[in-house]
Amino acid sequence: MKRGLKVFIGLACFCLIGLPVFAQPSSKSIETFVLDNFDTPGAQDYAYGSKSYNWDWAVNSSRFVAEGYPKTGYYDGIPNSLKQLRRDGEEGAKVFGVKTAFNRKGDNWFEVYPTVDGKPFEIPFVGTVSQMDFWIWGANYNYYLEIMVRDAYGRVNVLQAGTLAFNGWRNIVVNIPGWISQHSHLRSGPENMTFVGFRIRSDAAEYVDNYVIFFDQIKYTSNSLSYIYDGYELREVDFGDGEGDDGVQSVGDAK
Repeated sequence: MKRGLKVFIGLACFCLIGLPVFAQPSSKSIETFVLDNFDTPGAQDYAYGSKSYNWDWAVNSSRFVAEGYPKTGYYDGIPNSLKQLRRDGEEGAKVFGVKTAFNRKGDNWFEVYPTVDGKPFEIPFVGTVSQMDFWIWGANYNYYLEIMVRDAYGRVNVLQAGTLAFNGWRNIVVNIPGWISQHSHLRSGPENMTFVGFRIRSDAAEYVDNYVIFFDQIKYTSNSLSYIYDGYELREVDFGDGEGDDGVQSVGDAK
């Protein structure tokens, strides 16, 4: 009996050791990408594929927003925990702030989202995202934070990020559920999941005449190589799909 158990354990160890290298996940592909630290507005230089993106931030509110609101701006400031990561301490650090007011209590909301040339812009994620991480300054109002992401098949998913009933800065981490389709096998349409924006909702009984929130250091953790395969670069080859062009180049035409 003991001899049989030893043989079984030995075979199990051999099978584990003999697993092919490509079947084991690589920890080297886990990276953290910063979407925005707000220190230099409109100059994020966010790299995705062969392109670099920059954007501004805008706010959209529900119907009972008070006249002249929402108000936005960049202000000097930084969470204490992030000061230790800067060589110059707090110097040059900025945060993005929003002030809103509504004419009555109820299901009021506003959305904070990136824009390019005045139009909404969805930031594409690199790789397979496991979590988003950002800093929020709360005014201790009974409001709720949501994250909006669009999956690779065009559906907008709303992720609950918890209550904003706290004072000052708080680091919020939201895990990305595995059921969200982050990559598409289709050649048309978006390739990966994108970040749509934040939505902040007021509790129906909470005061809504004077609300302030600040954002800083939005980033995410991703397995950046999870969807890269041998020959990945060929997906963008131009076949010349215009009329009268079949995209085929003969040997005699090559120069």
